[in-house]
Amino acid sequence: MTSSGDSDFDLGQLSADQQESLQQYTDVTGQETKDAVPLLQRSQWNVQIAIAKFFDGEGPDLLAEAQVAHNQPPRAAARHENLHESFLAAPGPPGRVPRLNRTEAAPRVVPQVPILYQPPFILAVLFAPFKMGYRLVTGLIRSVFYLMSFLPHPLRPRSVTSTIRKGWRNPNERRVMLPKETAERFRREFEEEYGAHGLAFFDGGHAQALDAAKKELKFLLTVLISPEHDDTETFIRNTLTSPEVVSFINDPANNIIIWGGNVLDSEAYQVASEYMCTKYPFSCLICLTPKEGSTRMGIVKRLTGPMSTSSYIAGLESAIAKYAPDLDGVRAERVAHAVVRDLRTEQDSAYERSLARDRERTRQRREAEAAAAAAEKKAMEEAAAAERLEELRQQWRKWRATTIAPEPDAGAKDTVRLALNFPVSSGGERVVRRFTSQASLEELYAFVECYDLLQERASLENEKNTRPTNYQHKYTFRVASVMPRETLEPSEAITIGEKMGRGGSLVVEDITHDDDDEEDMEID
Repeated sequence: MTSSGDSDFDLGQLSADQQESLQQYTDVTGQETKDAVPLLQRSQWNVQIAIAKFFDGEGPDLLAEAQVAHNQPPRAAARHENLHESFLAAPGPPGRVPRLNRTEAAPRVVPQVPILYQPPFILAVLFAPFKMGYRLVTGLIRSVFYLMSFLPHPLRPRSVTSTIRKGWRNPNERRVMLPKETAERFRREFEEEYGAHGLAFFDGGHAQALDAAKKELKFLLTVLISPEHDDTETFIRNTLTSPEVVSFINDPANNIIIWGGNVLDSEAYQVASEYMCTKYPFSCLICLTPKEGSTRMGIVKRLTGPMSTSSYIAGLESAIAKYAPDLDGVRAERVAHAVVRDLRTEQDSAYERSLARDRERTRQRREAEAAAAAAEKKAMEEAAAAERLEELRQQWRKWRATTIAPEPDAGAKDTVRLALNFPVSSGGERVVRRFTSQASLEELYAFVECYDLLQERASLENEKNTRPTNYQHKYTFRVASVMPRETLEPSEAITIGEKMGRGGSLVVEDITHDDDDEEDMEID
């Protein structure tokens, strides 16, 4: 089986999943098989990543870089070990599984608040004299130290300065604080004792620093000092705060987070206990060890005791050179996963937007159909109502035509002779008829309305037409006199004789919408 794009390529070499991925990719992009297969291989056969590379352009292959970073052997570097590391790497007794190149686990130390023991009341009373004596002695010694602090610097012991200025010789004076406050106190005391140094100590507890190094894939340099140790001041002034070490630690390329602690503080003391610190000054380099566990933090280098600047930097460089490629690989994997996650999120967002548009179109179409159905139903109801109204109107006309009084004789008295000029829409006929003077104007309107039916009055009477119920007839015309012009309203209370006297000429006019609007304006 060969592809259409390249007859030399054998699709049989691909697995079923790879063939399915290839089919999905070519259906979307339409790319030739000979070009699609290499791109899918560079994308680890991930269809979404391959499609993104095809449309957006192929940048650096993050997955391949991560794979290469994992498979690339560490660079050869000079190895610096101390006695503790040599002991860990030494073979154990028979029957014990050796820990080959396995780092020590870096525990996450959360400071515990010390619990103060309250002795029973009887014991407190018995030992009260001893307690008071102890306080008197310590107060006296403190007073002597305070007076000695006024001696010149060459004559004043260094321990006196430390005791008076920082209270390091009396652990009870160091109040237990929160990790952030403890870190701030350590930085303040460090600057007061050793001046400006340029080291950016982490602003928080050791557990938070460890979490930051794990999240940001950086190295955590933990520095523990004991002010009572003789080598502490020399190490800090000549090694830790030297320009070379400060520059190396602050170099962004080395990805180092530095955390410092005074072992007289509760948190630093717990860190020293957990990390088995037996010699000061103490420094250790901690980082994520992906080969030993995806979330495992390990101690990759211990630096204990006084040492020169070159030895300190060399120890840090060797550990960073050994474990930096592993961190780069994990960093590349995270970037690749972030790219895939962002792409998937964008695709889901685009799908949701498309689905929302489809829902909106469906809603609009349904509303339009509902509006059209409602308009059609309303038109049908209006047509039915108009038809029913017309039926009632014709029924009323037939009934009213049978109730109109017949025309009086020519010699009858109290009659009114009227000449009615019908509009053009009704034929433009001129009708002359006599009415009794007592006939109402409504009778005149009824005559005009039913004029065409009066010729068939006999047949209408035989049909026995009745007046429709729940119907009020409205005339669609008006009758007006010519000279002077006056509109006669269809009133049952006003007679024709009162308005027209012995006779006259009248005009029948159709009522239009324009005439109604003009009348409304005149009323307003």
